[in-house]
Amino acid sequence: MTLERNRIITIANQKGGVGKTTTAINLATALAAIGERVLIVDLDPQGNASTGLGIDRRDRKLSSYDMLIGTHSVSEAVLDTAVPNLSIVPSTLDLLGFEMEISQQADRVFRLKKALGTDEARRYSYVLLDCPPSFNLLTMNAMAAAHSVLVPLQCEFFALEGLSQLLETINQVRQTVNPTLDIQGIVLTMFDARNNLAQQVVNDVRMHLGEKVYTTLIPRNVRVSEAPSYGKPAILYDLKCAGSQAYLQLASEVIQRERQRKAA
Repeated sequence: MTLERNRIITIANQKGGVGKTTTAINLATALAAIGERVLIVDLDPQGNASTGLGIDRRDRKLSSYDMLIGTHSVSEAVLDTAVPNLSIVPSTLDLLGFEMEISQQADRVFRLKKALGTDEARRYSYVLLDCPPSFNLLTMNAMAAAHSVLVPLQCEFFALEGLSQLLETINQVRQTVNPTLDIQGIVLTMFDARNNLAQQVVNDVRMHLGEKVYTTLIPRNVRVSEAPSYGKPAILYDLKCAGSQAYLQLASEVIQRERQRKAA
C-alpha cells in the first residue's frame, strides 16, 4: 500500500560504523518486498550502499553527484537493482568535490530537494537517503529534502553522547532550512544479548527517548556482515537469519508509524 507519494527518509548518523548503510539497504529491501516502490539515493562518496546492492563501479555512468549539480535528472541517474521494486541512484567519488563546487551557490542546501521534487521522483513511495558519516553539505542537503530522519544507533558506551549531538543538529536544521523535519525513529543496531553493556545502552536510550526508539533491535549478525561482499542485501543473502528477520520487523514499524502520522 502506498501511503503517500515521495515519502523521503534520511538515514543519518555522523558517527561511522553504526550500521547506517546496512540499515538503508536492508530496510529498502524489506519495504520493496512488501510491495512499496523504493529508491535509495547514495550520498556517501564511499558508495557502500551502491556496492552492497551489487552495482558495479563501471556501471555508474551517472551518479547522485550529477543529480545534485543539476546536469541530470533522477530518471537519468537511477539504476535498477536485483531486488524487484528497488532502484538506486548510485554514488561515485565525484561527490568528494560537490561541496567545493557549489559552496558559493545560494541554493547549495536545496539541490537534492529540487531534484526529488519532480514527478519522476514521486513515482516512488519511499525514498531513502544514505548519508556520509559526517555532517557536511551532503548531509545538509539530505535533511533539507527529507520529511523525517531515521537514526541507526550502535549499542555501545558512547551511543548517547553521539546521539545528543545528532539531535541538536536535527534541531538546527529545523530552525534554519526544514521546519517540518521529524524524527521517524531511532533503531538500535549491533545488539548482542550476551553483553550486559548493550542491554544497558538499550535501557538508557529508551528511558531518554521513549517512543522515538523502535521496538525492533537489530542484532549483531555474521550473515548480515557477509552479505555486502556478495553484492546483496542480507534479506536476499539469507532471509532466515536473525538480522534479516529484524529488518523485516523494522520495515513493519516504519510503515506503522507512517500510517499513524498520516492519520494524525
